[in-house]
Amino acid sequence: MPAALAASWRRHASAAASSSTPRTLILLLPVLLLLLFVLSRAPDLAFSPITAAPRHLPAHLPAHLRPFDCYASPQASPVFASLVEGVPRPFFYSLADMGSLPDRPHKNIARILKGKRFRKPDISETIQELLAGKLARPSGGVVVDVGANVGMAAFAAAVMGFRVFAFEPVFENLLRICDGIYLNRVQDQVAVYHAAASDRVGNITMYKVIGRLDNSAISATGAKLAFKSNEEVAVEVATTPLDEVIPDAEHVVLIKIDVQGWEYHVLRGASKLLSRRKGEAPYLIYEEDERLLQASNSSAQEIRAFLGSVGYNRCTRRGTDAHCTKE
Repeated sequence: MPAALAASWRRHASAAASSSTPRTLILLLPVLLLLLFVLSRAPDLAFSPITAAPRHLPAHLPAHLRPFDCYASPQASPVFASLVEGVPRPFFYSLADMGSLPDRPHKNIARILKGKRFRKPDISETIQELLAGKLARPSGGVVVDVGANVGMAAFAAAVMGFRVFAFEPVFENLLRICDGIYLNRVQDQVAVYHAAASDRVGNITMYKVIGRLDNSAISATGAKLAFKSNEEVAVEVATTPLDEVIPDAEHVVLIKIDVQGWEYHVLRGASKLLSRRKGEAPYLIYEEDERLLQASNSSAQEIRAFLGSVGYNRCTRRGTDAHCTKE
């Protein structure tokens, strides 16, 4: 009798175990799926934020001149990103202006949604042509991008191996530069500053044009010049001269300035940098739009006179941009 009871118990236990197996698998399935998701994201989760400045930056810079830490910013993640087409060295960019989604998306977002790449911006092509041609050096060098917007000039240079100092006062644009630093894997090459380059250290009010952040300007008149119907928002931003940030030892091969009429003040803040002797002085590109300059109480003539005083004796116009050298 005991033997029969034992055999009966074994049969019962075996049946119970087999019937509970499907239920156990069902309970474990969500846990397994969660585990697989975590493992698939492991490279991202293991990525430690970069808190130190890139190796080429001086460690003694005061706090207000330290580069913006893109990886410490929770907003710095791709939103609408695409590849720029038609340049010798393509690169990724991310847009700050979304338009009036979903009714009227930004035209470039509409292109992305259709599977099209971003059309080649003129400044990207110009930068890469210059850096691959007359400015090419075996040792590379530094490119300074003032009014970087979302990085069309900065990343055109960075993907060619050049180091970049980028200055952008509009926070929304700055975060999209952070996207590009991540997407193009150039965190060791690009230092981005949340500041407006100028001729003095301090703060100034600038005006953001909602829906066209590439037209934001120090001058309210300049900001609204081409987009009178867009909303305008005043914000306070930090200012710094380029001479306060760019170390004397850095070989700067090119400076690009596009700041909606504030160019004169940027150039004055780079007097020491621009006064370097012929052969060491950077190639200079700046926007020379008389209407925008007048809105900031300066002029193309005033800029040309200043540049002549520091040795830039050759300037040519390409569209609304001036290209200047000491040749």
